[in-house]
Amino acid sequence: MADHVEKVIYDGDPGHDDVMAIVMAAGDPHIDLLAVTTVAGNTTLENATRNALMLMDVMDLDIPVVPGCAKPLLRKLHTAPQVHGEGGLDGAGYWEPKRKPVNEHAADFLIRTLMESDGDINVVTAGPMTNLALAMIREPRICDKIKQILFMGGGRYGNITGAAEFNIWVDAEAAKVVFDSPCKKVMCGLDLTYQACLTEEVYKKIAGIDTKLGHFLYDILGFFSHAPVTKEEPGPAINDPCPVAYLIDPKVFTTNDYYVDVMTAPGITYGMTVLDYYRLNPWEEIPAPNVTVGEKLDFDRFWEIMLNAIKALG
Repeated sequence: MADHVEKVIYDGDPGHDDVMAIVMAAGDPHIDLLAVTTVAGNTTLENATRNALMLMDVMDLDIPVVPGCAKPLLRKLHTAPQVHGEGGLDGAGYWEPKRKPVNEHAADFLIRTLMESDGDINVVTAGPMTNLALAMIREPRICDKIKQILFMGGGRYGNITGAAEFNIWVDAEAAKVVFDSPCKKVMCGLDLTYQACLTEEVYKKIAGIDTKLGHFLYDILGFFSHAPVTKEEPGPAINDPCPVAYLIDPKVFTTNDYYVDVMTAPGITYGMTVLDYYRLNPWEEIPAPNVTVGEKLDFDRFWEIMLNAIKALG
């Protein structure tokens, strides 16, 4: 039996790396995955929900999938077909899932589930934060019920603009609501997640997992391996499992606490996360740190957790 078990609601926009995060959460004994809530981001809400249900078919698990917001709070939706394909999970083909989504909006599900809890549920969000922000706006008391929020987003540089990471940029207003909340927060920004690369060696290890799930992941990651990367990276970043890995083993990356804010003003800095790394300013009114920020990833440990989870699901 695992030495600790963390209850998790996973909120995301599947998405190839979301699939890897859900697999990690479903397959590791340290995680009790209560539900997957979906949001528009990498792809449309309809696609993201179908992709999550397809994964449940592949894993043969009946984890509830709850659809949420089809667009950001204030802006029009921008998706990422250049990374994830037109369907959001290109590579393995599409089918009509056997399982059906829960007939409840994700924000209402979050409110109900969290308010009925003992304050022991972690929320992992790895897409735009629209569902969580909407839930906080509707029922601010959920902030007292969330054990912690662990999110993939932000960083000291951008991947959709020069300043902004995609998840934050899609709905910076929602991110601002979450960042300004009193909840404990753990941030897995691009500085960290770009260390979680799908190398050729790791891809070969996944290819060697002779199961239905192993074959499915091999196929979708074959498509994802052609995603844009910088010349410094040995392969595409598998961003979204990072916060799940931290719940499983907090030693999987080093952290420091910083004050982090989100830019919501129109213009080139929209969606930028501003991290006060050095705190050299002597002003008394400088805000106290509000986010635990991941910095250095243990690459081998990260992939050990991931591969073990894939194998455990059979």
